Amino acid sequence: MINDEYRTIKTGGEGYYTEKRSKFLAFAHHVSTVEEIKELLAGYRKKYYDARHVCYAYMLGPERTDFRANDDGEPSSTAGKPILGQINSNELTDILIVVVRYYGGVNLGTSGLIVAYREAAADAIAHCEIETRQVEEVITYTFAYPMMNDVMRIVKEMQPRIISQTYDNTCEIKLSIRKSEAEQLRNRLEKLSFD
Repeated sequence: MINDEYRTIKTGGEGYYTEKRSKFLAFAHHVSTVEEIKELLAGYRKKYYDARHVCYAYMLGPERTDFRANDDGEPSSTAGKPILGQINSNELTDILIVVVRYYGGVNLGTSGLIVAYREAAADAIAHCEIETRQVEEVITYTFAYPMMNDVMRIVKEMQPRIISQTYDNTCEIKLSIRKSEAEQLRNRLEKLSFD
């Protein structure tokens, strides 16, 4: 069984945590590219230029293999890792969480920092709407015009999303379907070519 579902956030969320006068502002965003992440981070660094640290973690892709955690000057693994930990414990992907810290004059120690960043990130996630999405595969099928009815019957039965279609002497249809059903759709379409 192919796992073709993943969890992500539909809407962004904000979180807040305070400890010994240090303030931790957390922001969760739905993202799909590293470029998008870089832009958002640049925006936060500009907006909160007076903050001591702008730490973050992100996770990309349905396989959840593209991720990064950044401590932005905090002691190693006290900021980015606990933020990433919250993303992982909620099994989320295509998400960026930024935590901006305003230093309150009192050191929190490594365990205090880990708790603060973890709680701020958790609060941001708690304010997001989480949704389950399907991993889709795109199938492009080229066929002769007389086969149109057969192709459209399969489309009607299997209900893939039609991305684009061109009807000429040679027709082309681009379909997007749940990954677990892609093989079946491909086989049914290819079978038409040999009927």
